[in-house]
Amino acid sequence: MVRKPAVAGFFYERSPSVLRQQIERCFKHNLGPGSLPEPSAPNPRNILGLVSPHAGYMFSGPVAAHGFYRLSNQAKPQVVVILGPNHHGVGAPISLSKEEWQTPLGSLKIDTAVAERIISAIPDAQWDESAHLREHSVEVQVPFLQYIYGSDFRIVPIVLGRQSYSANQALGKAIASALDPERGLVIASSDLTHYETQSSASRKDKMVLDAVAKMDPERLGETVDAHNITMCGPGPIMAMLIACALMGAKNSTLLSYATSGDITGDYSRVVGYASIEVTF
Repeated sequence: MVRKPAVAGFFYERSPSVLRQQIERCFKHNLGPGSLPEPSAPNPRNILGLVSPHAGYMFSGPVAAHGFYRLSNQAKPQVVVILGPNHHGVGAPISLSKEEWQTPLGSLKIDTAVAERIISAIPDAQWDESAHLREHSVEVQVPFLQYIYGSDFRIVPIVLGRQSYSANQALGKAIASALDPERGLVIASSDLTHYETQSSASRKDKMVLDAVAKMDPERLGETVDAHNITMCGPGPIMAMLIACALMGAKNSTLLSYATSGDITGDYSRVVGYASIEVTF
């Protein structure tokens, strides 16, 4: 069984060669790192987690590129757990995929051993392909990973239907128990404030980024609720922060923040994007 790409040709280019060019433009963009990753002897890994946006590459790709650029300079993980919000409301509260995942850049296998350990730890976690069929939040991370790593690693795609701190606390603990920090990476896929003015989005997003900087997932949940922040991935970020802290992470560093307005020039109705690394 193969999970075919749902948003190739929409969120990112369908042609393999054109997609590679699109990803390279994200790296070289003035809002991106400014240069392509260069093959070299990799440094030891100290990145355990990443926050990465999931809009179309033309909007959030340059911001996302910062996190993948940092990953490219470190040793390759053997397994990447990718957490994304469920935009369509289909499937189990915590839906894992066991199908091989295909993008224009090739196919990746699932680390079913890690996934099974997560499923066995949480009653709400299930194998459920229906949640993944149309969902883009996990998918858009995969071509960037394939660009920097090739295909010699495995993934654990997880789509989350519940975004509260209480709902994701157990998931974070389960990921930490299932994943060897020496061989694993956790990516939380999330965009930030949606469709507000630049000034409003920047103000609200700063509160989110402050909570993440302090590695305080409970404060993140409280902030989102108290200020009605329309980010579409607090659950993945909370679960990632909990998992990484339990695996020994100590620091969270903002690599890049921008909005769709910084791309389009329209600051009246923007979406916020951030790239954040969580490290030992």
